[in-house]
Amino acid sequence: MLINNNVVKGLTLPEHSQNQSLSQGTENNFGTYLKNAMDEVNNAQIQSAEATQKLVYGQNIELHDVMITAQKASITMQTALEIRNKAVEAYQEMMRMQV
Repeated sequence: MLINNNVVKGLTLPEHSQNQSLSQGTENNFGTYLKNAMDEVNNAQIQSAEATQKLVYGQNIELHDVMITAQKASITMQTALEIRNKAVEAYQEMMRMQV
């Protein structure tokens, strides 16, 4: 069953307004997702730095906890960099396409 999204109770919306609102919603969702993902990477880096600092100052923290937080921070950063690299590669590939 096909539904025409431009028709609402017999009224036809202009084509550009519907597409514009759809793209703004998509951009907001993607932007929010991207911001949340970068916040998680940043939080992992901050937790690692705090744990390392506690260890250096002799506060009550186990070495294995410091190593675990450092590895989590490293893995999240590597993952973020790989995702960025893949996104840049995809963009470059699209720019090379002939239309």
